[in-house]
Amino acid sequence: MSSSELSPTHVGSRLRAAREAAGMTQAEAASRVGLARTTLVAVEQGDRRVGTGELQRLARTYSTTANTILRREAAFVELAPRFRKLPSSKGASCTQAAALLEGLVRAEIELENLLGIGRSFNYPPERPLLGGDVVRQAEQDATELRYWLGLGIAPVRDMLSLLELDLGLRVYVRPLASEVSGLFAFDDTYGGCMLLNEKHPVERRNQTAAHELGHFISSRGIPAIMRAAGSRKSPDERYADVFGRTFLTPVRTVTQKFYEVTAGSSRLTRKHVIVLARYFGVSREAMVRRLEEVGLAKEGTWDWFDENGGITYQHVLEVPTDSLAEADVLEDLPRLNTLRIDLLAAEVWRKELLSEGQLAALLRLDRVRLRELLDEVEEDRSMVDGAPELPNRL
Repeated sequence: MSSSELSPTHVGSRLRAAREAAGMTQAEAASRVGLARTTLVAVEQGDRRVGTGELQRLARTYSTTANTILRREAAFVELAPRFRKLPSSKGASCTQAAALLEGLVRAEIELENLLGIGRSFNYPPERPLLGGDVVRQAEQDATELRYWLGLGIAPVRDMLSLLELDLGLRVYVRPLASEVSGLFAFDDTYGGCMLLNEKHPVERRNQTAAHELGHFISSRGIPAIMRAAGSRKSPDERYADVFGRTFLTPVRTVTQKFYEVTAGSSRLTRKHVIVLARYFGVSREAMVRRLEEVGLAKEGTWDWFDENGGITYQHVLEVPTDSLAEADVLEDLPRLNTLRIDLLAAEVWRKELLSEGQLAALLRLDRVRLRELLDEVEEDRSMVDGAPELPNRL
């Protein structure tokens, strides 16, 4: 395919999107490929047709390919510019994370386009903040969503699957700078999109996901970045914090499980905290602070643990999995991606619609990790050889 098959305006807009996804300024990109900045500006605005050699150099600089930029199935997604307007998005790490989220959304939509499939959304009504008691609104909205999803007061077994399969959000897990916990954005065409930090433990990712879900419920039209050390004094952030805690650790279930786990004990021990944290899929600190919040532990309990050796990963390893409530304990199943994009990528590769190199560039993965993803899906497929075939989709 040549650039002449798309208008200069379309090619320019895609080059601009690729540059922003790579986190580069126009001046930096132009310098790397030997163009004047004014020339690159003209190309991106569609005022000048890009040459074949220039296109290839730009594509390599943006860690993609000319074919990827020119494919008609490629999606044009602009999420990153929305984050740049947020005070919380200042800094290179937030800029890079926003560009990565945009690129991953674009990748998933392109896979959908190549396979000729759509995406079903199952969104609950938005609940804008009304003023007044933000805490009470967040608790009420989180409880309503639990019952809307059919969870009742049960713990969330798999946060990623709930977001992706029950709600229809686009969710991705990728390494981010340590100070960025997660991002959320919403687009009327592509739906809700969330990116979580792969470097963080799975229980912390659960908490980040629940926090960003709060933003989706209360203010889905406004993008959000959760920073590990960020200030959360705004009503939106306080709402998301309370929403996340209530959604993952509903008071009634916490109270019931607390009395089951601590039955016969006069003191709260590390083992109690570890079992409860496993059950609810949250960090040990989050669990203790929730116990303090609902009146099941004295204020300052976590500080006492912290000052007396903490509750470390080594302590966790010393608590066997056949402890109380073993049948209900959440398993740590960290995944590189959520299930859907893995399956889409494997199907596109199986049908030879894209090569491994093209897929790796599209999904922002190195070839080794992509190969592991494809092998895992193919292994699952081989285990069902002989099973009934699916009907053709219309």
